[in-house]
Amino acid sequence: MIDGTRRTMLRAITVAAAAMAVIGSPAIAQDVKTAKLGHSFTDAHPRAAAMKRFAEEVAKATNGSVKVDVFGNSTLGSEEKILIAVQSGTVDFYMGALSPIATRKKELQIFDFPFLFGSDAEAAAVLDGPSGRRLLDSLSDMNMQGLVWAGGAFRNLSNSKRPIASLADMKGLKVRVMQSPMALASFNAMGMNAVPMAFTEVYTALETKALDGYEHPFVDMYANKMFEVQKHLTVTNHVYTPVALLASKKFWTSLTPQQQAAVQAAAETTRAFQREAELREAVDVLKELKSKGMVATEMPAAELDAIRKAIQPVIEKNTEVIGASFVNDFYGEIKKHRK
Repeated sequence: MIDGTRRTMLRAITVAAAAMAVIGSPAIAQDVKTAKLGHSFTDAHPRAAAMKRFAEEVAKATNGSVKVDVFGNSTLGSEEKILIAVQSGTVDFYMGALSPIATRKKELQIFDFPFLFGSDAEAAAVLDGPSGRRLLDSLSDMNMQGLVWAGGAFRNLSNSKRPIASLADMKGLKVRVMQSPMALASFNAMGMNAVPMAFTEVYTALETKALDGYEHPFVDMYANKMFEVQKHLTVTNHVYTPVALLASKKFWTSLTPQQQAAVQAAAETTRAFQREAELREAVDVLKELKSKGMVATEMPAAELDAIRKAIQPVIEKNTEVIGASFVNDFYGEIKKHRK
C-alpha cells in the first residue's frame, strides 16, 4: 500500500516537473505568433534597416511571443500587391507609401499636393499629430491597423535627356509618377507626360528609354542605382511622401491587448530610428549620386513659383475631390507648426 502510494506520488512529481520545465522554457512554437512584413526597399536603404530593427523590437517587447519575418526588395510583390495582401490578411505588416490606395481613400491624396510641407521636421510634427493619427485610424475600414507614419522624404526629379532648370525644360518629358490621380494631374500640368507605373517596373523602363525620367527621393535613387540609367538630377523638393507602418486587421486582432501595446510601442521606437537614419543618409547621398556621374541642377526659386502657379488649378480641383473641410484643417495643422 505504501509502495503504491509512493509510486503515485513519484508519478505526480515527475508530471509536475515536466510541466514546470515546459512553462519555464522559451515560448513553444505553437504559442509564437509569426508574422510576415513586406516592403519594397533594397537592403541598402535605411528603411530596410529600420524594419529589421522593428522585428528585433517586437521580439524584445513581446518576450518572443511575436516574431516578425521581414521580406524586403519587393520580394512579396509591388507595394500595391503587398497592401492588397495586408488587407486580405495573407501578409501581416507593410511599410511603404500609401499612394497605391489613395484612389480608394481619397484623403491620402493630400500628400500628393506639391509643396505641402516646408521641412522634414514640419512634416513629422503634423504626421505625429491629430491629423496624421486620424488618417491612420481611417484605414480600419480597409481591414488595416495604422501603427505609425514611419518616415518620409522629399521627392526630386531625374531624367536621361537634358538638364531641367525651368518649367519650360520639363515640357514633353515622359516621366513615371506614383499611381495617384493628383500626381498624374500635377505632372501633366507642368507639361510632362506622366505615366503611372509600379515601382518594380521603373528601372527597366528607364534603361530601355520607355521612360525619360521619374521622381523620387535622392536616397531611393541611390539605393536603386538609378545613376546607371539616369544622367540629370533636378533639386525641386516638390512633394513630401510619407511612409507608414501598417498591420493587417486579421493579424492585429489575433494579438492579445498586451501584445498589441508592445507592437505599437516597438513601431514608435522604430519610427524615431528610421527618421534619423533617413535624414542622416540624405545629407551625403546627393554627393554620392554626383560621384557616380549624375549632374545636379538646383531649380531656381522663380521657376518653382512658376510651377506652383501651373499646378494651382489642380490643387483647387483636388481640394474639392478630397473635401475642402479636410484639406483646410490639414493646412491649418501645418500653419500651427510654422508659427
